[in-house]
Amino acid sequence: MAAAAASHRAAPEHTHPDDVPVLTALAALADPVRLTLVRELAGSEDWSRACGSFDVPVGKAALSHHFAVLRAAGLVEQRDQGPKRVNRLRRNEFDTRFPGLLDLVLRGDARD
Repeated sequence: MAAAAASHRAAPEHTHPDDVPVLTALAALADPVRLTLVRELAGSEDWSRACGSFDVPVGKAALSHHFAVLRAAGLVEQRDQGPKRVNRLRRNEFDTRFPGLLDLVLRGDARD
């Protein structure tokens, strides 16, 4: 009970990439804000980026929603570290489920 009282929010729920349909993954990656989040996470060390450290043009509630979509698509894992929620891209797991998809997305080109 003391642990529950000390926690100010519930731990995030995660979907394993093995349980994600390809259309869910593609829809999550189709949004420009989520694409930015994924690209920035790909260039960062695991667990080094707090949610508030991303430079995206959305408010806190919308950012929370975008991270929820990425978790549901099996792309991102989050955990609480003190007052911050930190993130990691589930690159290996996602690549096993959808080989080559993240490589294409992360490569980017002038048509983004």
